[in-house]
Amino acid sequence: MAEQAITDNLDELLAVLPPGIRDGLARQGQLEALLEIVLDFGRLPEARFPDRWVVLAEVPVRHEELDHVMSGVGEFGEDNRAGIERTLHRISAIRNRSGRCVGLTCRIGRSVYGTVDIIRDIVESGKSIVLLGRPGIGKTTKLREVARVLADELDKRVVIVDTSNEIAGDGDVPHPAIGRARRMQVRRPELQHAVMIEAVENHMPEVIVIDEIGTEAEATAARTIAERGVQLIGTAHGNTLDNLLMNPTLQDLVGGIHAVTLSDEEAKRRGTQKTVLERKAPPTFDVVIEIMEFDKLAIHHDVAETVDRFLRGQAAAPEIRLRKPDGEVEVIPPEELPFEEMLEVESLARPAPPTPIRGERELRVFPYGVSRNKLERAMRDLGLRARITRSPSDADVILMLKAHEKKSPAKLQEAARQGTPMHILRSNTQQQIAVALREVYRLRQYSAEERALREARQAIEEVLATSRPIELSPQNAYLRRLQHRLAGQYDLASESIGVEPHRRVRISK
Repeated sequence: MAEQAITDNLDELLAVLPPGIRDGLARQGQLEALLEIVLDFGRLPEARFPDRWVVLAEVPVRHEELDHVMSGVGEFGEDNRAGIERTLHRISAIRNRSGRCVGLTCRIGRSVYGTVDIIRDIVESGKSIVLLGRPGIGKTTKLREVARVLADELDKRVVIVDTSNEIAGDGDVPHPAIGRARRMQVRRPELQHAVMIEAVENHMPEVIVIDEIGTEAEATAARTIAERGVQLIGTAHGNTLDNLLMNPTLQDLVGGIHAVTLSDEEAKRRGTQKTVLERKAPPTFDVVIEIMEFDKLAIHHDVAETVDRFLRGQAAAPEIRLRKPDGEVEVIPPEELPFEEMLEVESLARPAPPTPIRGERELRVFPYGVSRNKLERAMRDLGLRARITRSPSDADVILMLKAHEKKSPAKLQEAARQGTPMHILRSNTQQQIAVALREVYRLRQYSAEERALREARQAIEEVLATSRPIELSPQNAYLRRLQHRLAGQYDLASESIGVEPHRRVRISK
C-alpha cells in the first residue's frame, strides 16, 4: 500500500502574516492540524483547528495588518480569492460596501500523496467519476491526487480547469502536486463552463478534472465533455447521490428526472399509478463516490441502475471502502454490510414508500373539494392504513378546502354535529393533505427502515410470547435483510416467502 505523505508549505503562509500574529501561531505547536487563520478588522485574530480555536493576539486586527497580508499574496480575483504562488493556500477577503478589505480567511492548503489507492481501480477504468461530500472532507485533495496519478503514472493527457486555484495553487506555475497535468485558470467563476468546453476543443485532453460543478451551464458543459468520449473527474455540490438527484440544477449529472404517463395496462402491470418518475437521459457520470469520511467512501458503480432503482422505490446500497490504520484498503460489498453499517450509512437506503403496519386502525376519510388523487398519494406515501369513504356519515375524519367551508352541504354539517372531526385545508396540495393526515392519525413519519424494523420487533415479541410464526408485510430485498438480521439477534428463524412484489419475511421459533 502507498504510504500517505502530506505537504503543506506552511512556512510560505507564515511569512506573509504580521509578526505579532505569526508569533502567536508559533506558540501553539501541532500546526499540522491547522485549518485556517481568521483575521477580522476590530476583532481578535483566531487560529482554527478541527476540535478547537485559539486567539493569536490580545489586540484587535488593524487595517495595517490586513494590508500587510494582502501585499504578500497574489492578486485577488473577482471571487475575492487569492493565493501564494506555488502553494495551495487560499486567502479569501471580506469587503465592506466601499470595497475595502475588512476580513481575511487564510485557509491552509495541503497536498496528500498516496490516497488514490482506495479508488485506483475505478480511476484506471476510464469511467467518469463525481465526488460528493460535505465541505472540508477532502474532495479537492482526492481530485488533485487523481489528476497526478492519471498524468504521471498512467501517461494520460490531463487538463485541470482550476477556477479558484484550489487544485493547482496560485501563480502561473502550478503546484507540483498535480504532476504533469496541465492547468487552465478561469478569469471569472461564471466563465467556468466556457473554459471547460475550451479545454476539450483546444487541447485534446483524455481527462478533464473540474472542481465544484455548481450551475446548470457547468452541468451542460460536463455532459458535452462526456459525450465526446473524454473521461471527466469532478466534484459537485451535495453530500449524497440522492441530494444530487433532487437538485434541479445538477440532476442532469445523474441523468435527470421527468414524469411519464403510463397506459392503464402498463400501470397495472407495474402496480403503480399512471404518472411515474423516470430517468430522462444517460448519466453524465458513470460512478458516484460519496466521501463519508476522509478514508471511508460509499461507491455507486452504476449510476444509471442506482437512479432507476431509486425512482422505482427500491434499495440501492453502495459498496463501502475504507482505509485501515495500517494502510490496507477494505472493500465491503453491499450484500456483506454489517447490520449496524446499513443503518449508519444514510445513502444506503433508497426505500420504497412505507407499507402499513399490522394492527394500526384503518382511517376512513371523506374529502370535500380535496383532490382524491393527491389524497390517495398522501396516504400511500405516509404508509397509512386508510381509505376514502363515499359518505361523511361513515368517515373518521372530513377533509375540506377552506373555500368550501361556508357553503358546506347539510350532510357535512350533520356529520360535524355528530362529532366527526373536520379539518380545513388552506390549499389543495399534497403537502397540506399530508399535514392534516398526520395530525389526525397522530403518526410519526417513520423512515422505511424504522417501519420495517418496528414491525419486525412487534412480530418477534409475539413469536417469543406465543411460539406462533408471524408473516410480515412485503418489503424490498434490502429491508427484508434488515428484518432477517434482527430476528437472528433473538435466535429466531426467518425466511423469505412469496414472489415479488409480495415477497415477505416469516419469523418463527
